[in-house]
Amino acid sequence: MTVTTGTSMAQSLFVVDDDSCYGCGACIGLCPTSALSMKGLLAMVEQSKCVFCELCIPSCPVDALDIYAR
Repeated sequence: MTVTTGTSMAQSLFVVDDDSCYGCGACIGLCPTSALSMKGLLAMVEQSKCVFCELCIPSCPVDALDIYAR
């Protein structure tokens, strides 16, 4: 798995698996802080905006979004 941009906050890391993400955009509109955006065919997260609400995670049809403890 290759990890694309991450957000660290409170010892956590929000990741987008760029081997799985194909740019469907299902996650983008669900983010209450507009931390997610598209860059080409890949979802990206803006580090300073993510609040780890996890609203986007179940929307991903290929399970490319996750939060990991560091």
